[in-house]
Amino acid sequence: MYFESHAHYDSEQFDGDRYELIEQLKKSGIDYIINIGSDIKSSEVSVELSKKYDFVYAAVGIHPHEAQNVSDEDYDKLINFLKEDKTVAVGEIGLDYHYDFSPRDIQRQVFKKQLKICENVTKPVIIHSREASQECFDIIKDSGIRKGVIHAFSGSVEMAEEYIKMGFFIGVGGIVTFKNARKLIEVVENIPLERILIETDSPYLSPVPVRGTRNNSQNLKYIVEKIAQIKQILPEKVAEITRKNSISLFDIK
Repeated sequence: MYFESHAHYDSEQFDGDRYELIEQLKKSGIDYIINIGSDIKSSEVSVELSKKYDFVYAAVGIHPHEAQNVSDEDYDKLINFLKEDKTVAVGEIGLDYHYDFSPRDIQRQVFKKQLKICENVTKPVIIHSREASQECFDIIKDSGIRKGVIHAFSGSVEMAEEYIKMGFFIGVGGIVTFKNARKLIEVVENIPLERILIETDSPYLSPVPVRGTRNNSQNLKYIVEKIAQIKQILPEKVAEITRKNSISLFDIK
């Protein structure tokens, strides 16, 4: 029923029950999961999970928080990960000017390098953008990348529409259920459902009514229900169309 387009089951928060939980997800209506890499180690685990479970696929990349730690060898490893049959995207990559865990010039350099890798392998990209909205957009626009998703979108309706014109999807997660989500609700109201992907970002950003707990893909139902309420359509329609969107973007057969 649901396509989980962004989760981190490699996270240490799942160390105690990772495999039991993933088995449970398969039985509870989660048809597909994209497990997202944020550094070399988590990218490698994503690939391993994709090999272990038929409904799990991998994305591999270096998150901006980890940009200052990247070596040339790491780029080679990413390229090798991307040769795996069930590695379907480069990500999550981008810019994060909220925490600035890596210097901004290095974030930009690593982001551009991974976009170039993405161009060469013709895979979609999963973008992380926090408090760097315009610069992130400009870097992508200057690249040759025209296929991907803007994860946990936090920009304006106008920015979302510009991304859509470039060929991107908009990732909508638990934030849409928060009381202060007026901006994201406006985005969901104004863009086509055919350009939305649903995501949990598990174990982070749990939606209302389970906010504050460890997130998992079973909570996609709350996100779907909120989008359905905003769009004034049935939740089943939201689940169906977002599922199709993700299958198309990640080229899953």
